[in-house]
Parts: sequence; C-alpha cells; structure tokens
Amino acid sequence: MARSTRSEAHNFWLGCGCAGREPLNFVSSLNFDKETSISLERTVETTQPVRASSAGGGWVAPLLVAATATAIVAPMLFLGNASGHDFVFHVTSWLDAARQWHQGVVYPRWAEWANWGFGEPRFIFYPPASWTIGAALGSVLPWRMAPGAFVWLTLVVAGISMWTLAREWLRGSLAIAAALFYLANPYHLVVVYYRSAYAELLAGALLPLLIWSALGVVRGQFRRAVPLAFVFGAIWLSDVPAAIVATYSLCVILMVGCAARRTARPLAPGAAAMAAGFALAACYILPAAWEQGWVQLAQVVSNEVSPLHNFLFTRSNDPDFVAFNHKVSWVALGIMIAAVLAAILVARLRHNFRELWWIFVALGLTSVALMLPITTFLWRTLPKLQFVQFPWRWTEVLAVVFAFFVAAAIGTTQKRTAWLIGIIVVLGICAAGVAISHDAYWDSEDLATAVQAFRSGHGYEGVDEYTPIGCDRSQLPGNPNDTARPAGVSPAAAPLIAMVDATSGAVVPVQGVTLDIQRWSAERKMFRQDSAAPVTLALRILSYPAWQIDVDGHETQPGAQPDTGQILIPLPAGSHLIAAQFRRTWDRTAGDAISALSGLILLGFAWFLRRRTRAS
Repeated sequence: MARSTRSEAHNFWLGCGCAGREPLNFVSSLNFDKETSISLERTVETTQPVRASSAGGGWVAPLLVAATATAIVAPMLFLGNASGHDFVFHVTSWLDAARQWHQGVVYPRWAEWANWGFGEPRFIFYPPASWTIGAALGSVLPWRMAPGAFVWLTLVVAGISMWTLAREWLRGSLAIAAALFYLANPYHLVVVYYRSAYAELLAGALLPLLIWSALGVVRGQFRRAVPLAFVFGAIWLSDVPAAIVATYSLCVILMVGCAARRTARPLAPGAAAMAAGFALAACYILPAAWEQGWVQLAQVVSNEVSPLHNFLFTRSNDPDFVAFNHKVSWVALGIMIAAVLAAILVARLRHNFRELWWIFVALGLTSVALMLPITTFLWRTLPKLQFVQFPWRWTEVLAVVFAFFVAAAIGTTQKRTAWLIGIIVVLGICAAGVAISHDAYWDSEDLATAVQAFRSGHGYEGVDEYTPIGCDRSQLPGNPNDTARPAGVSPAAAPLIAMVDATSGAVVPVQGVTLDIQRWSAERKMFRQDSAAPVTLALRILSYPAWQIDVDGHETQPGAQPDTGQILIPLPAGSHLIAAQFRRTWDRTAGDAISALSGLILLGFAWFLRRRTRAS
C-alpha cells in the first residue's frame, strides 16, 4: 500500500511537470510528450474517472487557489471595500446578527435595527449561512476587514470545490487549471466587485461539489448521496436564487446522466438526497414558507427585478438596470463563447468522459437558454423559477462548464496551442478583473456609516420584501437620506415608546406618562408604565404575528398604526407592566427539529457506510 501511494504521488508530480523541482505555472507545467502534445487519451486513460489519489495536487492546488483568491481581494487592501449593490444589506445583517449574539440570541430571527429601529423579520426569510459567517468574521476581525475576509474564504472554497470535481477526470495541472479558472471566472468578479452578493458567492462556491456528488450518484456510487444531501442543504442555507438554480441543475444532471447510462437507478438515491437536503435546511425553509404570507414577499419579483425584464441585453427596464444588465451580459457572452470553443476542441474525445460530457453540455445549453427571452414560458410556468429574479444568474452554472472544458481543451492540443489557449484565458480574466475593479464603486465609508448607525441607535434601512403586511416603509420616521419623504415624516429616529394623541390619532412623544424601561433587546422588551388617564402607547416595533404582548402577565391583542404598522397597546389608567416577546412559533420549532433529526440520520448513515466499506 505504501509503495502504491508513493507511485501515485510520483505520477502526479510528473503530471504537473514538477518532479524533483519547484512547481511551475499551470500552463508551463503541462506534461507534454515527445511530439510536443498532450492528449486526453493519456490524461484520461479510461472511460472511468481517474483515481483521486493520483490526480491530486497535494498542497500545490490549495496554495495556488489561496494565491489567486488573494490576488482578487488585493485591491481591497488599497482601495477599501467594493460597495456593490448588496453591500449595505449584507454588512448591516452581519452587524445586527453579531449584536444579537451578545444579547444571547443564538439564531436571530428579527432584525432589530432594520427600518430605523422598527425591525423586520429579515433573518426568517434570508438564509442564515452568509450572515452567520459574516457576523463571526466581524466578531473576531475589525469590521472593515470582514467583507474582504468573507470574499477570500469563499473564493478559496470555490477553488477547492472545483478542484475536487476536476481531479476525478483530469490529471495534475489540468485539474488545478480548472480550479483557478472557476475561482477567478469573470462572473465571480462581477459578484464580488459590482454586486457584493456575498450569499450568492457562497452558494456558487459549493456548486462544483454538488455536481461532483451528483456525478458519483449517476455513476452508481450511491454513497455519494450523503455528501450530495449535505451540499444541497448547505446551498439552500446560503442563497435562495442560487439554490433554485442548483435544484434545477441537479434535476438536469440526474435526468441526462440516467439517459446517458441508460438506467433509471440513480433517480432514487438522487431524489432521496434532494429530500434529505431539503430536510437539513428545514430550519430555514419551513419558517420562510409558512410565514411568507405575513410579509410583502411579492416585492422580490416586482417591476425591475422580474426575470422577464432581465434577460441578456434587455431593453425593457429601468435605465440603471439596463446599464448594469449590459455589463453582466457581456461577461456572460464571453464565458459562453469560451465554453463553446473549448467544448468543440474536447468533443472528439468525449467518449473518454462518457456521461460527464453530455451532462456538462446539457448544463451549458440549459444555462444559455434560460438567459434568453426564448424561455419566457419556462420562467412563467416552472415552480419558483421566477425567484431567481435575474436570468443571468445561470452564468454561475455556465462558469463550471467553462472552467472544466477550457482546462480539458488545453490537454487536447499541441504545445503551442495549449500555451496560446492558457495565455488567452488568463489575459482575458485579468483584463476583465482590471476593467470591473476599475469600474466598481469603492467606498469604505458605507461600512463605517453602518457601524455608526448601530452605535448611535439610529438603525438602518429595511427592504420591501421583508416588510410586514400593513406597513408602508416610506411612512416610517428615521430615514435621514430620503429626499422624497412624505409630509409629516421625521428624519429623526423614533423614540422606543411614544403615544397616540387621542384627538388627532397621530403618534406623538409621551406626555403625562411615567416610563421605566427594564429591558429592550432584539426579541424581548419589558417596561413599566404609569399614567393617571387611559393611554395608547406606540412601541418602536412593527406589527408581526410572532410578537406576543403581555400586560400585567396577561396576553393582549395589540393594535397597529395605519400606514406604518407600528404596534399600539391601549392601557387603562394606573400602573402596568408590559412585556413584548418575539415568541417561538411552531414552524420554527418544527423546522429546527427536522434539520437536527435529518442531520443525525445522515451522519449515522455515513458512519454505517464507512464501516461497511472498511469491512469489505
């Protein structure tokens, strides 16, 4: 066994062109034969995947992946954070979650400081993985470093994930090349610099692992159903649009794989893995599904964010959206062209890849088609597909196809052509990176402003889709930057407790009321009130069914202020103890239990398979 391992390691170093010397650049390290060409007949010697141990890269692949990720985030060291479209949304979520950890709330559900302190159920409807990681990074690092650290870690995961997929089919430096191409593909640069879509980046980093696991199931390695379930669940806990893309991609992989192998056997373990993945993510999916009727979720696919207005090179949208759409469209088009040309070069050896070839072709065609208006009927009819919002998000799947086929194409051509392909791709990625980073919006003040908003107790702007039913966010006081503020709406933050004027019905500062606030945290508020006359208090909380209001130990049904949805509590004269608790609803309890139980079952099943494999 030891001799075999040493031989496999030696074969890898030969494959990298690094035996007995330092590793070289991935293009220059290709192992060319005497005819100055390298063929996939040698790279992929049989119709089965190469053995992982002989296709690995030891520490070389992780080192190159880490170096490439460092190069991508390097501009942040000099220019500050790239403040893309979703930057403020993400960092405020991280800050809010980290603040609640200090209050003892392990899994936040209510974003206390959203909507200028009125709050919103953001953490019920937005998957927890990205804001948990971001809050953890911000808790141990200076906040100004947290976004860059998140991007770096996620890109490293993306590279290792792609390397894990590629090294089963490509040897040595070709697998490393695929990893680097995927890690640094221009769409990732768009996500990092233009969009700051950290959750989508995290989900995309796991996509190659999803494909790797699904391919194992297709090939009859049904033990791969366990990692498939874990990865599928992790993607759903990362980003909803990317998870929907991953779900449909997994269906394509299973269907095409079964057709290519002329058997339906992989469907059962594949479907079981999907079901187990959904169960793992039930702690998020079940509450989000059950409570969606309590918020204005339809806003997530309204107007300019509708898929029908965001196909490639759209002209039927807001001018700002059109301008950005055309930028990302050119990126998607470039990846398409590179993937097609590489696929043509690899096509003559497709028998070496068997089902992998057809699966990647199907994924590529599906991705391209769904970015074009010809698939409008699919966006209208397929379940939940509209929640992807932007059809160009399918570029993430196309990027996996691009990275693999380009790396494989390098291995099919003569030495000079291989060099040329590698140089063109690297220069193209570098040019895209320079152009995108130069065009990005750099503003370190956005993060500093967000931090200050928490320290001052002012809060931050919420989002339409997570706003509770009955609330018009534009009517909420506290937004200092709203130039179209309705008349009578103050830019100053609202007090924690106000009162309703009996004559006008307006919310005004308390008068003739004594208040003793004993506790005011994200999910629990408690105070004592004393007044000589009946009064209706207005709490700085938006009405939401999960809020339970107790007056003197007895649950009472609160009212809501018209337009704003602010919680109102009518009280008789005298002294009263009021408590507001964001209670744990049945759907959250059930979701947590399902996730925990399914996780234990999958771990037990994995342990059983491991023991069975060792015994055999």
